Amino acid sequence: PGVRAATCHDELTAEMCRRHNNVNVLCLSGDMLGERPIEGMIETWLRTQFEGGRHERRVSKITEIEQRVANLKQECGKK
Repeated sequence: PGVRAATCHDELTAEMCRRHNNVNVLCLSGDMLGERPIEGMIETWLRTQFEGGRHERRVSKITEIEQRVANLKQECGKK
């Protein structure tokens, strides 16, 4: 719960996953990126802030689902 990860292939995907989905784990594929420098992607990802607004609803829905699953697991463990 609480982990939002995205595989990014360039600086644009690194920026947008943070800006729109509040991604907190950046995944970089060595096979897909090859020899491309990744420093720019990492810097962009670290600099970019979550926009919130209309995107907050999506992240809130994910958080609600995570809570329901956690509650179900807790209830099952009590039986």
